[in-house]
Amino acid sequence: MQANEIQSALEKSVEYYKKSLLEYSPEQFVTKPSAQEWSIGQMYEHVCMSALYFFYKRATYCLEQRNGQLGGEKNSYGEKQFKYNSFPPTQLKIPDALQGPEPIAKAQETYLVLLEQIIAQGKILAGQIPTDNGEYKCLQPAFGWLNAHEWFWLNEQHFRHHLLQKARIDTFLGIN
Repeated sequence: MQANEIQSALEKSVEYYKKSLLEYSPEQFVTKPSAQEWSIGQMYEHVCMSALYFFYKRATYCLEQRNGQLGGEKNSYGEKQFKYNSFPPTQLKIPDALQGPEPIAKAQETYLVLLEQIIAQGKILAGQIPTDNGEYKCLQPAFGWLNAHEWFWLNEQHFRHHLLQKARIDTFLGIN
């Protein structure tokens, strides 16, 4: 996929996240289906912070040629990820060694602002990525070495993947 196509797909997902955000009461927003699962608010926190401070940051590092290296390959998981343009359609468990603290949901209105920032920063990256030769890469713990284009694309895939989690939580909350 080209960067502008990725941005367009991301904007479609983000608009859905924005529209859906207003469907939850404050209580629903922080209600967890179980002790092991996140609330919808925690999921919003995760996708927004991941976009801005993990995916976009690594894409920018690649464009600036810092905190990575020239060359490097994706592993077999990374090859499949981009071949199928999707995470597997299952619940994924982050290995304990890679897990950070559990996300803490902010006020719902905060995510409207953050989602707009994700769109705006995405537009900037979508304009820069086509000029990158793709040789400089940063390590993605699960997929291997990715270039700026791949980091940008992975963010869009990540937003789509969490729609499965959103649907499970919505069912639990009785929202359809």
